Amino acid sequence: MPVNSFENYPMSWKPTLKRTKKPLYLSLAEQLEEDIHHNILRPGTKLPPQRELADFLDINVSTVTRAFKICSNQGLLSSAVGSGTFVSYDVNTSTLILPDIENPPLIELGSMMPETLPQKEAATLLQKMLSEPDCKHLFQYSYQEERRYKEAAAQLLARVGLFVTNPSSLLFASGGQNALAACFMALFRPGDRIGVDPLIYPGVKGVAKLFGIQLVPLQQENGECSEEGLLAAYKNDGIKGLYVMPDLQNPTNHTMSRSCREMIARKAKELDLLILEDGINSLLLSHPPRPIAALAPEQTIYMLSLSKTILPSLRLAYLHVPSRYGEPLQNALYHLNLSQSSLLLELASRLIVSGKLDSLLETRRKGILERNRLVDKIFTRDIAIGGAECLSRWLLLPPNITGAELERLAKKKGVSVYGSERFAVGKEAPIAAARLAICAPQTMDELEKGLRILKELLDSQ
Repeated sequence: MPVNSFENYPMSWKPTLKRTKKPLYLSLAEQLEEDIHHNILRPGTKLPPQRELADFLDINVSTVTRAFKICSNQGLLSSAVGSGTFVSYDVNTSTLILPDIENPPLIELGSMMPETLPQKEAATLLQKMLSEPDCKHLFQYSYQEERRYKEAAAQLLARVGLFVTNPSSLLFASGGQNALAACFMALFRPGDRIGVDPLIYPGVKGVAKLFGIQLVPLQQENGECSEEGLLAAYKNDGIKGLYVMPDLQNPTNHTMSRSCREMIARKAKELDLLILEDGINSLLLSHPPRPIAALAPEQTIYMLSLSKTILPSLRLAYLHVPSRYGEPLQNALYHLNLSQSSLLLELASRLIVSGKLDSLLETRRKGILERNRLVDKIFTRDIAIGGAECLSRWLLLPPNITGAELERLAKKKGVSVYGSERFAVGKEAPIAAARLAICAPQTMDELEKGLRILKELLDSQ
């Protein structure tokens, strides 16, 4: 029994601690997780202070601290110095962003898939590769990172403003998600904190939970990280790094200003923070801004993946890595993948060096442009945020409907979209919005039908 009487005391959570053979902190963590998943504790709920909860349960404060830490590492809790501990807002939202398979099928505007385009250039190169006398090596493990693969990677990185002077700084991963997982695995430890945008690509959240990394939403100004927010996260939350997507950020489509890039580079040097810079959308820009990695090369791991902008089947990413992180990251990539695909490395390298990648990229850009023009006919750009080079649009909703509610209503009408709750980090409720993956529908007619259904749905609210 608790020493003090809490019978009439207002507490957001009054658990009944099960006395089992397990350590008390594990039992408390399991009870907390169960109550969160059963909506007894709803997203955004502020938990009782640890000392108060310990007094209520008649246990040591350290027991509560350990239980809270376990749940924080699982992404269930968010905390801030001076504010307390909260149930994470996205705790019951799936981080799996996959196409809905329904019967009848939904119009897919949720899963972020690039438009399916003719791939004559890639098919021709692939046929040529397979007809060559020494093609057998393409079906073996790629243990040796051949110089020509790195030369091709350097050539592509130069297109986004990152000029490679040392080939040993380049590593290969099996796509952007794989690269991110390797970085979290090699360079951070469970319980470490990383600063992120308040709305981010759900894959980051999924990988963070997998490795027990806590994501800290950074205060923003004009849609991007502010210097005050970065310093506050460093001082109060002890962040050890940042994850950023400066170009056409997913989901908001914001492209980071030059001044913000320079500020992040400067502060990363001063505070010795590791920056994970995701350049997944940079190739879509006709004139991509200078990456942060070019401003702070010793603080930044730059990741450039090919599946969204070139070919979905090219599950390949090029990483530019500071020397001090090279060995642990290479070791993590080895244990995650054993090796990269020789076939994909060869195909990607030949596409780059031959110039055929330019044709593929131009075709991709034209398709994106056409789809964005269609969006602009149905929604104004102050409502559907984004422009001619965006793979998706960020749809702002009226105040009487949330992103999660739009998801449910749209599904009943035969359309799949993803609300802002899927992208949220931390304890605050996100803005009412939804991401429209405009390249996912197979045809323009299907896209138009889906967009008009959403427009009618919103107009009726």
